Amino acid sequence: MGATGMFDEGATPGSIRPVERPVPLRQSVYEALVELIVAGALRAGQHLVESELARQLGVSRQPVREALHRLEAEGWIDLRPSQGAFVHVPTDREVDQLLDVRELLEGATARLAARAATPEAVAALHATWEEGLKAVESGDVAATVAANNEFHAAVADIAGNAVLAQLVDIVGRRVRWYYRKVAPARGHESWAEHAELLAAIEAGDEDQAAGLARVHTERTRTAYHGPGGGAKD
Repeated sequence: MGATGMFDEGATPGSIRPVERPVPLRQSVYEALVELIVAGALRAGQHLVESELARQLGVSRQPVREALHRLEAEGWIDLRPSQGAFVHVPTDREVDQLLDVRELLEGATARLAARAATPEAVAALHATWEEGLKAVESGDVAATVAANNEFHAAVADIAGNAVLAQLVDIVGRRVRWYYRKVAPARGHESWAEHAELLAAIEAGDEDQAAGLARVHTERTRTAYHGPGGGAKD
């Protein structure tokens, strides 16, 4: 059947509907493995055995193999000839490059949030901050990392720029991986910095908000490179 037989040139846009289908298994496996890496369940440098991952995830080896190749392409793991797959060990250079981007994004996001914030949005952000403070005070590293991500996502939501929010989300996922290493030391200090940022957004002070966001990222960088911090070149 030709193209004209398949699609009526006079058809209305609403007459063609997307085909409904479940999320491919390889995508689900990929998402599961990324979250395990970010959460530290799969540690930097850890050897990943394909058959064991398949068994633990309850899937065949094929979607695991496909997911591992995607993870390598995105820098989450390393595939070594004759050795197998290993969780990537971030270098200082990689962390610095990501935080350079993070600093740019967070500065722009904070500025837009200060410009666009409504009383209702500020109240919601304050509630997010309070929930995060509970996580920090509990000493739960996983909860602290999640709360930190939620706070920054909330600021991006207030900013009202969908493209910027998407970029913040992409970068934020890897930042969660790096931040987990400094969360115990940075928790309370980081949350005090969030409080200052919240106040600047509430006051509508764009320059102050942008500056605080940049300093916030720089302090995370300093903590990462300090004693007990992250990677090496």
